[in-house]
Order: sequence, then structure tokens, then C-alpha cells
Amino acid sequence: MLAVTEDAVCSLHLDYSFSSCFLRWHREDAPGALPSQTPPASKILKGEEESKAQATPAPTARQRETGGGAEIGRQQERTELAKVSDHLRDVSGGCPESDKEQQLRQEEAEFTSLKASWEKAKFRLRLLEGHNDIVTCVVAVDNLVVSGSRDTTVKVWHVPTATEHKNLGGHTGGVTCLSAPPPEYCKRLAWSLSLSDKERFILSGSADCYVKIWALSIGQCVKSIYTFNAVTALCFVPEEDGYIVTGSDGGKVQAWSWHTFEHCQSINAHQEAVTSIQSQGPLVFSGSAEGGVSVWENQCSDRDPLRLLHHWSGQVTGCRGGPGGRLTLSPRGDRVFLAYGQAWLKILHWRTGTTSRLTNHSSITGVTDCVHQTGGLLIGSCYDLANGASTLNLFSLPQCRYLASLTWPDAPRILCFAAWTTGSGDHRWVSGGRDLIVWEQLPSSGKQRGDVTVKRDSQLDSCFLESEEDTEDDEETDGTHTHTHTHTHTAISQFFRSSFTDSCLMTNRGIADYTIVLILDDAC
Repeated sequence: MLAVTEDAVCSLHLDYSFSSCFLRWHREDAPGALPSQTPPASKILKGEEESKAQATPAPTARQRETGGGAEIGRQQERTELAKVSDHLRDVSGGCPESDKEQQLRQEEAEFTSLKASWEKAKFRLRLLEGHNDIVTCVVAVDNLVVSGSRDTTVKVWHVPTATEHKNLGGHTGGVTCLSAPPPEYCKRLAWSLSLSDKERFILSGSADCYVKIWALSIGQCVKSIYTFNAVTALCFVPEEDGYIVTGSDGGKVQAWSWHTFEHCQSINAHQEAVTSIQSQGPLVFSGSAEGGVSVWENQCSDRDPLRLLHHWSGQVTGCRGGPGGRLTLSPRGDRVFLAYGQAWLKILHWRTGTTSRLTNHSSITGVTDCVHQTGGLLIGSCYDLANGASTLNLFSLPQCRYLASLTWPDAPRILCFAAWTTGSGDHRWVSGGRDLIVWEQLPSSGKQRGDVTVKRDSQLDSCFLESEEDTEDDEETDGTHTHTHTHTHTAISQFFRSSFTDSCLMTNRGIADYTIVLILDDAC
């Protein structure tokens, strides 16, 4: 492909000899209008050859009589030209350059269209009132939202009317996690309990060491499982007969049969509390307070169903910390997106242990509390410890390119998040923390005004994925300025992690009770 600039155009000239053929770049003034696409090199070579043939006069009889050597030379020229053409084709990867350009243009056009649509997005916000303490977990089931709180209750909400549908009381400790089994697994349990085959169930885990299974339509607990440890994370795994995986405050990962509710396996997997468990097909991912991530494979066995594939410590993931840390994860293919109270999202390539980071806040005072995927979107919540601003940042998948940020005045800190789409393709989200809020997407062409402000952070817009090795090298060579920022952010993150544990899990104080004052000198 020939390079074209505003000032000049590079054109290809061929000089021939009997023994060799070479290319020479020549600089000319740029024409007023250029073709939209430069022709392939093979066509240029062919055109040059034809033009030389037309410009060459017909040979005389004497030349024809002594033209044996000249014919050999012309054959050599054609051979050299073919070699050059083949070399250019090999450099381009064996496929027409125009196809690659067309694919890139199409991807860029799709991203531009997606970005433009989110810049015009409008959401209506509705507050769901009823909890008396911090909302720690949320999940969506059909037109219902289920929330768990530190006030020990599980509540079911009817989204279209934004009203409380059921209040599920029974835990004696704060509710820490929720999970919704798929409909086909709900049918099996409903049949065994002589309930309607349309019944939906919810799993809740609590600091009281119990996992409870709730029937939503009747609002009753149909099964309780005692785990001997405070439950800090859980997930339903829809493989074979199905099973429940729980994580404890002591780092233990346990598996329970969905068919019999019996204990299947217990593993001391992590050094600190398990804070997040997610499944992806036959794989299960667990993350812990010390920043470690484990990847498990389902062995389709009634006993010991989980087999450890990989374990990456906090030193590898870059989510290092002490007791009280809170790591949330969201797997996608060979990547796991990690949120750990920092100004960026970590991306762990779990097969190799390599990591990248994606900036989620332009300031060192920003912390990322949770990460979620829905459709082709990666959503990261972010809170600025300095000014109290709370935002949701949207990135396109799989490229992880920044789209937009959503916020509104006095937006509360978002600690948990769930998302789904309606039949018409519109987004509906629910976020929890100090407040429980439903986000309902409105038609962008409608006259109704939205409650959310869509903005763009230019620093996120120009941000690229960085490998962790490159980032560390940059920090070592950037001098005192970078180290000052790094140390400041580390101190803030440590304060946040300890504050979160104190406020959300152990005491009756809320996160809003803490005030953080940052005094940064000129060096920062």
C-alpha cells in the first residue's frame, strides 16, 4: 500500500536493466484530489510494464536477428517483477490489503455509531425504598429485582411499578450475596416441592453461616444449608444436575449438590475472605480479599466436582492488599475483569497469568467498586474519594474502548450492580449501595428528559490498554512525580478497603459516615 500525506504522494517508479529490477521512491507534489483507494502493487507493476511496452518502438530486422540476448534479459526482467509482486503480497499477510482496510473501517464505523448512540442515551431513575441499611447485593429475575442488605432482609421488587413485592426475612446476619438459578433448574426443584413449574428461586448467603433458597411467588424459604462459616460469596453453576458454590470469610470454597443439597467438596482455596464467585460454562472463578484469583473446572462428579486449573496470587493480578480488601470479578473468555478499589480495572488473562489495566478514573482519588458485563458492554462503577462524585463508565466489548460516563447530581456510591435488556432491546439496570435505584432507558428520540447526565472524560477517551509490565517500567522511569501519585493512591486504597469492611460488614456505620480529606502538596 502506498503512503499518502497532505503534502506529497509517494509514487512507484521502475528502472529496468538486463540483470536486475529495483524500486525507487519518488516525491512529487500531491494532486488536488486522490483516489479513495490506492490500487494494489500488482496492478501498478502491470501498468508500468504496459506503458513501457507502448513507449518502446518496434524492433528493426537487425535487432530481431540479434535479439536472442535481449529476449533472455526481458525474461529476467519479468521474473524479477514477479518476485517483487510476490514479496509485496507476502508482506501484506497473503490477503488483499483492501480487505483489511475494509474490515477496520467497518469496525471503526460500528464503534462510532455505538459511541454516538450512548452520547444521546437517556435514563429514568427510580428509587426503591424499604431497606434500613446498605444494599450489598442485587440480582434481576424477569420483571423482578431482588436485593440483599446488611439489615438481614432479602426484598423482591416489582420493576414496572417500582414497589416492594415481597419481604423475605429469616437471616440473622447481614445478607452478603445472591444468585438466581436458570429456569430449567428451577423447574426441577419446583417439581420436587410440588410447586408450579413456573416458580423461580433465589439463593441468598449471609454472615449467619446459612445459605437459604427462596421461592419468589410464595415468599418462603424452602431450604436452608448451614455452612459452618460466614458466607461471603456464592454462585449457582448450571452444569449437569447443578450445584451451588459458596465462599467463606476464611477463604474456603465449598460445593453443594442442587439435587440433594448435600455437601460435596470443601477446599481451603484462599488466604483471606472469598469476595466474588462467578461461573462461565464449566468454569468457576473465585476472587479473594488478598487479590488472588482461582480458576476451577467442573468434573461432572457428585464428589469433589471442582478441580483447580490455575491460581494467580495478588502479586500476579496486581490486586495486592491485606484483610478487608474487596475484589469483584467478571469473566469473559480467556479474560477476567477485576475491580479492587483502584482507579483502574485489571484484566487477567487467566490461562497465561499476564495482566493489563484499563483506566476507569482520571484521578488518583478514584476507586472502582464493581464491574459488570451486559451484552457488548463492560460497566465499571467509580467513586471519587476527594469530591464524592459517583459515575458508571461504559466500555465496548471485546475491544474495551471507552464509550461514555453516566452520572447525576448527588449520585450515591455504587457497590453492586445488575443489568438486563427488555424485549425491545432497551437497557434496564439496578444499582445498590446507600440507595437502591432502577435505571430505565428511554427512547433517545423522545421528548421526555432523562435523569442521567451523559459525559465524556477525554483522559479515558484517549486511554489504551496497558500491559502491567509496561506500566511498571514507566513508573520506574517517570521519577518522583509518578511515585508520589502511586504512594498516595496506595494509602487511599488501603483506607478505603479497611473502611469498607468496617462500614459494610462489621459495624452499624455506613460508608456515608466517613469523610476523607486529601491534602496534596505541589509535587502531586
